[in-house]
Amino acid sequence: MREKFRPYIDLVKTNTHYRRLWLAQIISNFGDWFGILAVYAIIQQYSGSELLLGLIIVVKMLSLAIFSPLAGFITDRFNRRQLMIMSDIARGILVLGFILITTSDLLWLAYAITAMQMVFSAIFEPAKTSSIPNVTAPQELVFANILSAASWSLIFTTGMAIGGFATAYLGTDLVFIINAITYGVSGVFIYRAVIPQKEMSDEQKIENRNPIRGILEGFRYLINNNDVLRPTLAKGTFTMCMGALIYMLIIVSDEILMMGSIGLGILYAARGVGTGIGPVLGRRLFRKESGWIRSIGIFMIFSGFMYAVIGSLQSVVLMSIFVMIAHMASGSNWVFSTVLLQRRTPDTLRGRVFSTEWLLFTLAQSVSVTAAALILEFNILSIRQTITLFSVLLILSGILWLCKVAPKEEAEEKPVIEKFAFESSGK
Repeated sequence: MREKFRPYIDLVKTNTHYRRLWLAQIISNFGDWFGILAVYAIIQQYSGSELLLGLIIVVKMLSLAIFSPLAGFITDRFNRRQLMIMSDIARGILVLGFILITTSDLLWLAYAITAMQMVFSAIFEPAKTSSIPNVTAPQELVFANILSAASWSLIFTTGMAIGGFATAYLGTDLVFIINAITYGVSGVFIYRAVIPQKEMSDEQKIENRNPIRGILEGFRYLINNNDVLRPTLAKGTFTMCMGALIYMLIIVSDEILMMGSIGLGILYAARGVGTGIGPVLGRRLFRKESGWIRSIGIFMIFSGFMYAVIGSLQSVVLMSIFVMIAHMASGSNWVFSTVLLQRRTPDTLRGRVFSTEWLLFTLAQSVSVTAAALILEFNILSIRQTITLFSVLLILSGILWLCKVAPKEEAEEKPVIEKFAFESSGK
C-alpha cells in the first residue's frame, strides 16, 4: 500500500517549491470553504429567499467569468508568483468586510464583496494552475495534479464540515476573521517558493501590449487547436448541470433533511471525499491519457445517475454516500482535463487558456444555478423533481460528449499514432 503512495510522498518531500505552492493552496482553500457557509448563513438570516441564495453563487461565478479573459492575459504577461501574493493580500482584506453586514439593508455588501473577491480569484487560480508544470518534472505532473485535487477535496471536506459547526456555534464574525488569516499565511508560503516562468519575448510583449489583442490571441489559439479546445470544454460541459445539483444540496439540507448548516456541511464533506478519491481511482481505470477525453463523457453519465438516486432519498447517510460516489466522477473529470491542458498548452499561452476554461466553467455554472433557482423560486417544480431534471440533462450531456467529442479526439489521434509507428519501424 505504501508503494502506491510513494510517488506522492516523494514529490512532497523532494520538490520544495511544489510543496510550498501546495501548502499555500491547502491553507487558502481551507479558509474559502470554512467561510462560505457563513456567507450562506448571512443571506438566509436576512432574506430567507432561495433566489437570493442562488444569486450569491451566480454573482460569484459571473464575476469570475467577466474578469477571466483579462486575468488570463495578466497571468501570461506578468510574474505569476507576485500576482498570487497580491491576490491573497487583497482577498484577506476583502473577506473582513462581511463582518459589516448586520442588517438586511446591508445585505447588498455580501454580493459586492463576493464580486471583488472573485476578481482576485480569477487571477490567482489560472496563475496557480499554470505554475504547476513549471515547478514539477514531466513525470511528476499527473501526481502533482492528483495530489492537488485530493488535497482540495480533503480541505473542502474538513473546511465545510468544521465551517458548518463553526458558523452554527461560534458565529459568522469569527469565521470571517479566520478566513482572512488563511489568505495571509498562503501568501507567505508563495513568497517563499521559487516559481520559474517562461516570459514572453520582447516581440511578443510588443504584439500583446494591447490587452484586447492578447486576449484574442488566446481565443484564436484555442479555435485553431482542437486538441486543446476539447479539454477546455470539459469542466464547463460537466458543470452546466452539476452546478445546479450542487446548489440544490443547500435546499435539500434545509427542506428535506431539516439540518441547516450542519446537514450541508455533511453533504459537502461527502462531495469533498468523492473528489479526492475519484482521480486516484479514475487513473487506475483509465491508465492511458489517450482515453481520457472519452472517459469524461462516461463520468458525466455516471454522475447523472448518482444524482437521480439522490433526488429520491430521505436519509442523510444514504445521500452522503451517493453524493460521494457522484463526485468521484466529477473529480476525475477535473484532474484529467487539467493535466491534458497543462501538457498541450505552451507556457506563454497557458494563463489565457486556463482563464478561458474558467470563463466557460463559470458561465455554465451561473446559467445552471440561475435556472434551478428560478424553477424553485416560482414553484415550477419541487426540489426532488428539479434534481431529477438536471440529473437527466447531465446524462444526456455525457451521451452527446461520447457521440460528438470523443470520436473527433480519436480520429485526430490515430494518424499521429500511425505516423509514429511508421517512423519507428524505419520504413
